[in-house]
Amino acid sequence: METGKKSTGYGKKVSRQTTQNHAAARADTAPIILTKTRPSHRIAEMGDGQPVVQNSLTMDEVWELYRPDIEEIESHIRRNLNSEAPLINEIAAHILDGGGKRIRPLLLSLCSRLTGYIPKDDLVLGSLIEFIHTATLLHDDVLDEATLRRGRPAARRIWGNRASILAGDYLYSRAMHHIAAFKNHEVNDAMALACKRLAEGEILQLCANRQPLLPEAEYLRIVEYKTGALLAAACKVGGLMGGVSSLQAEELYHFGLNVGIAFQLADDWLDYTANERNLGKTLGQDLMQGMVTLPLIHVLPRLPAEERKSMVAKIERNAIEEGDLLRLTASMHEHGSLSHTRTRSREYIDAALSNLTTFDDSTAKRALIVVADYMVNRDS
Repeated sequence: METGKKSTGYGKKVSRQTTQNHAAARADTAPIILTKTRPSHRIAEMGDGQPVVQNSLTMDEVWELYRPDIEEIESHIRRNLNSEAPLINEIAAHILDGGGKRIRPLLLSLCSRLTGYIPKDDLVLGSLIEFIHTATLLHDDVLDEATLRRGRPAARRIWGNRASILAGDYLYSRAMHHIAAFKNHEVNDAMALACKRLAEGEILQLCANRQPLLPEAEYLRIVEYKTGALLAAACKVGGLMGGVSSLQAEELYHFGLNVGIAFQLADDWLDYTANERNLGKTLGQDLMQGMVTLPLIHVLPRLPAEERKSMVAKIERNAIEEGDLLRLTASMHEHGSLSHTRTRSREYIDAALSNLTTFDDSTAKRALIVVADYMVNRDS
């Protein structure tokens, strides 16, 4: 059982404006940035073998510490992937075996442990959240006409668009069927809201495609729905498993929402800067597909008028070429658009950490801090 001293927190409690009402907020509105330095931690072994935490805990050590939970979730994934249509199993296995990080199940496990609770059979919820996430990836690759997913051929390139869409539909319905079986109103509500937001986010992004002058606030709303919603649900459901209070469940929801937004903004930055082999997709793919992300939103108003007009027209016509991508990337460096994106990502992580101040100090809480840092300091 995880116990510890009462946490003094890492800063002031953040306003909900960070993750709500983006459409009404000014594009330059930032979350409250925490001012205190966050301690780092390291796993050690006590005499009874129970893990405790000292300085400089790494992400690899977090994975190792909670490996039993993730392995249990993996076993649930295999057991529940049992459609009577073999093609569905084949498609789903292709993407589930494709090297996903299992961040959402990990967050669910950690949030359930914040009260000292030890999750068991209810870890199946982690597998169901992963089913929903996998469904979104299958659908995203069709919508984006993607050729790669995690460095492997996208499912649509092997089995076609129709089969990929139907396999995604199956995973959604399979997950919701099992979630309903828990007969927990709060869990059902959290997951239903996440699925609603995911669909709304996809539609909002579809409408925003090839709209390069999209306001930053509207873009952040899309990110909140498309990426933040499911992470928020994973954290809240984990907390509900562990018996947190209603207030704490909401704090975990907003922790996940802030982490999810930060994660996507880090992806936006990586799309223009990462090693292509590590990233698992072609650099600049977002722009080449007409997807508007934060670096582009930031750089366009800073270009000379004629260059901006030309670039906007090319994006709207889907006529961006390799040379345009190189010039825009150089301009992003010149005008600080990539550093702006990284800073915004960090701000959302700082806001997320403030959502944890209501919880007592514990190994799980400290592991959540490490995971949050990892989300914005990764290379893929």
